[in-house]
Amino acid sequence: MRLGRIGVKNFRRLKNVEVSFEADETVFVGPNNSGKTSATAAVRSFLGRREFKIHDFSASEISRLDRLGVGEEIETTPSIQLDLWFSVDPDHISFGQIISLSTGVSLDFTEIGIRCSLELKSREDLLSDYDAAFPHKEDGSRGRSLSHFLGLENKLKQHFQITYFSLETQEGEQVVTLVDPSEGKRILKRFLRVDFVDAQRNIDDENATRSNKLSEAFAAYYRDNLDQAEASEEAIGIIDKNNEELSQHYEKHFKSLMGTIQGLGVPQVNDRELRVISSLSPQDALKGNTELYYSDPDSKHALPEAYNGLGFKNLVFMAVQIDHNHRQWLATEENRPLCHVIFVEEPEVHLHVQVQQTFIKNMWALLEAASPEGISPPQLAITTHSSHILDTVDFSKVRYFRRCCDEDAPAGEPTKLDLTTIHSLGDFKPEEIDDEGNDVDPSVAINFLQKYLKLTHCDLFFADAAILVEGTVEKLLLPKMIKKSATKLDSNYLTTLEVGGAYALRFAGLLEFLHIPYLVITDIDAVDPANNRKACRSDHAGAVTSNASLKAFFPNDSIAALNALPNPDHVQSNGNRYVAFQKSEINEWQGINREFHGRTLEETFVYENLVHFSDGNLNIGVELPEDHNDLIEAVFKRIGSRSFKKTEFALDLLSNDDEWATPSYISDGLVWLQEKLNPPVPNPEAAE
Repeated sequence: MRLGRIGVKNFRRLKNVEVSFEADETVFVGPNNSGKTSATAAVRSFLGRREFKIHDFSASEISRLDRLGVGEEIETTPSIQLDLWFSVDPDHISFGQIISLSTGVSLDFTEIGIRCSLELKSREDLLSDYDAAFPHKEDGSRGRSLSHFLGLENKLKQHFQITYFSLETQEGEQVVTLVDPSEGKRILKRFLRVDFVDAQRNIDDENATRSNKLSEAFAAYYRDNLDQAEASEEAIGIIDKNNEELSQHYEKHFKSLMGTIQGLGVPQVNDRELRVISSLSPQDALKGNTELYYSDPDSKHALPEAYNGLGFKNLVFMAVQIDHNHRQWLATEENRPLCHVIFVEEPEVHLHVQVQQTFIKNMWALLEAASPEGISPPQLAITTHSSHILDTVDFSKVRYFRRCCDEDAPAGEPTKLDLTTIHSLGDFKPEEIDDEGNDVDPSVAINFLQKYLKLTHCDLFFADAAILVEGTVEKLLLPKMIKKSATKLDSNYLTTLEVGGAYALRFAGLLEFLHIPYLVITDIDAVDPANNRKACRSDHAGAVTSNASLKAFFPNDSIAALNALPNPDHVQSNGNRYVAFQKSEINEWQGINREFHGRTLEETFVYENLVHFSDGNLNIGVELPEDHNDLIEAVFKRIGSRSFKKTEFALDLLSNDDEWATPSYISDGLVWLQEKLNPPVPNPEAAE
């Protein structure tokens, strides 16, 4: 039996979301403040020791509470819900263990669930208590809102309780049945154990008189999981001798764990080894008063725990906690929970890249080594901001948390990304792509995306938006272009993908599935269909584009048709995509306004910065003719020649960054993205 999925309602920004879980590891990713920690906190609040706070209610539920406090009638009282759905394997679980939750007559089911709901005990008692604390004033108002009242010490706990329901799906409909509270607690405890390994911020304190968390973790591990030595009468009298014996005892029993830790891939400082040393009387040492030292096997010199690096200590601490939690679950002799899930928050803290890349593999080696034959290891749920950890997992195991607006908010209110939606990449199925006459089926497209993201350590899943560019020149120049054309984008988290002209199309499906806004900056790549589709000037009569993405995004591949597109047509995919490419522009040359239409970024750069190329501040390696047509021909041939070095061109521009303007087609795209990510806040006074 496995935890298959959870549903969360009205908890912080998680108004109504569902998260599916893999049988092994599930990875939560997304930008900051997208709800990853909230999902973990919801589970901890219902199943752990965390107490609910008033601000755990979503904003809309707090608003409903306050409406209740001023006497408005609301159809249902505010609540927070956690639905836990379990996958049932009839070959590995007896029917009697889950029959208590089943209300149907059919024995043919593979999923059953439990709902935990934080609900109001009595509306009348709440309002009476509220009235006593904050009675109405003469003008009918109160000193504080109902939500403020519930935020006072113990008030939420006094008036709200957890209620349990069984969940089933019968004939396509969800059946919800109230369960007695004591029975609900018993069933939930029988079904599921959850443990949490929090992000490590203060793993130790060098100024402390004793070692810190890591030593305590080893002591707890020993106390709860390993055999303890017997204290003899001599040990009580000869502390030093027994300390040595206990240290040898610890070394024996920690040998397996230490061996696993040695294989985690972290080099030892000065080739020192880990040793757990007894430091107090034998009786006290047996209670867990031990310290962790790093010992040199040759000189026997030992350093306290605080003298090793944070990354190594963090990794060891997580390994000990995960192994400890797993062993505690295995050691439950009576009514062991059928499922065990361990949540690991931001394991990348203090870890260098190579360790991040091997973290999940190493944790599985640890768990599998401790799991008896026939018993599956626990499920891991990992919250991370590390693209290196993300690189090591399949798409199907990724859960992307996205900030979004409340679609139920009243019209006209300022747009706020205060809610969350969650997308399982296992549900992503790209459509078949026609790439220059070659059909690219979905499996090939998925494989390409995974390989690309692994090769680039892409931070796409943590960005506010993506910018897809043709090549190195655009990627090098983009930061300067943003500073020149859309300075507000510097405050947003952007990821730049160098995908060429053809591969932008392959990313479109993924970005739209994740609802990530994206800007495509690509070249119009004019070719002559009457001359074997050879490259030609963009002003050539009858020219068409050879750019696969432009041909997919727009209905007509004619350069003339693309050039005539109105600006609103560059915005596509329900307003989440802007496609920027070269169009004809009027620029001054020799004192006369002339029309220029670049084929590539480099050509357009010259045409829109002619004054700097003509005075010698910038150059492309050839003199610019005075004749308009000769100028276009010279630029076209020079930039299309093999001797033209595009990267050198970009570096030259960067060294003269104050001397040029961003090409208008790129500037327009950047401004669109800036407004997309930073929408203007409505001015109520202006509306009046």
